[in-house]
Amino acid sequence: MFVFKDPVIILFILLVPLYVFIAFRMRRSESAFVFSSEELIRDIRPTFRQRLSKLPVFLRAVALILIILALARPQSVLEGTKTVSEGVDIVLDLDTSTSMLAEDFRMGARRINRYDVVKEVVKEFIQKRKDDRIGMVAFAGRAYTVCPLTTDYAWLNENLDRVRVGMIEDATAIGSALASSLNRLRTSKTKSKIIILLTDGVNNAGTVSPIVAAEAAKALKVKIYTIGVGTKGLVPYPMQDAYGRTVYQNIPIEIDEDMLKKIADVTGGKYYRATDTESLRKIYDEIDSLEKSNIEHFGYTEYGELFYHFLIPALIILFLEILLANTVFLKVP
Repeated sequence: MFVFKDPVIILFILLVPLYVFIAFRMRRSESAFVFSSEELIRDIRPTFRQRLSKLPVFLRAVALILIILALARPQSVLEGTKTVSEGVDIVLDLDTSTSMLAEDFRMGARRINRYDVVKEVVKEFIQKRKDDRIGMVAFAGRAYTVCPLTTDYAWLNENLDRVRVGMIEDATAIGSALASSLNRLRTSKTKSKIIILLTDGVNNAGTVSPIVAAEAAKALKVKIYTIGVGTKGLVPYPMQDAYGRTVYQNIPIEIDEDMLKKIADVTGGKYYRATDTESLRKIYDEIDSLEKSNIEHFGYTEYGELFYHFLIPALIILFLEILLANTVFLKVP
């Protein structure tokens, strides 16, 4: 594929005929010899050199055209990544309140906190998606957009790695997280738009009610899948003792399951409860089989510069024109 970076410059080619016209007019008025009668020169036939005397003007005109084309920056498209494929727009809402540090999950034989398990399972979920646009919102006392909707999963994972528990003031603003996610999805044209909300707490911060946000999602045809993460009852929570050592204390952490079920029901989604690593994986696997819709996404396009294909011949022709004008076609008054 062949394109011009600055095509408006090509319009200057329209001035080349004007240059040719002016050049011919000037050449006709340059003669320094005056004859008293045409009879003296009527029978003189023009030589081959005289017939080609206009050649320098045409050569310069061609050189000008080529230089103008070079200035318009001709380029070849080496790689274009605009594609149309099937996918779904997804926003992942991740709770980063300090309760996510409770260590009631296991990965292999190792005990691990809720957030680290969630992060690993979310990465596996992202890896399985092929043509979906995925965004991410982290929330605690307020909502924070980690990444807008994108198909660049490597960049998405890089942003996920930057998210830490405690990076946002502590609390649980579920309504704010949903509102922020809806703001990312409101202009989406895909048939299937979903929010996957994962939390282990009760809404206790923010100015937006989770149920009001759910009603707004219903109006925008966005499904919300809610996941309550964590075991029931007392859970081991890491704390620092007086000597700076990590000790564990069993504390109760509540999950508002009724609210999470209602959010899902209002939007046509589903509520899940994840009490261990394997159940969390199964939940994301089930969501992985959602309805698909056509989306269009763009990547980077590489161009190859072709200006030298025009500039080099232009310089050669210009040099030839100057050489001929000052040798073979040199006019002596």
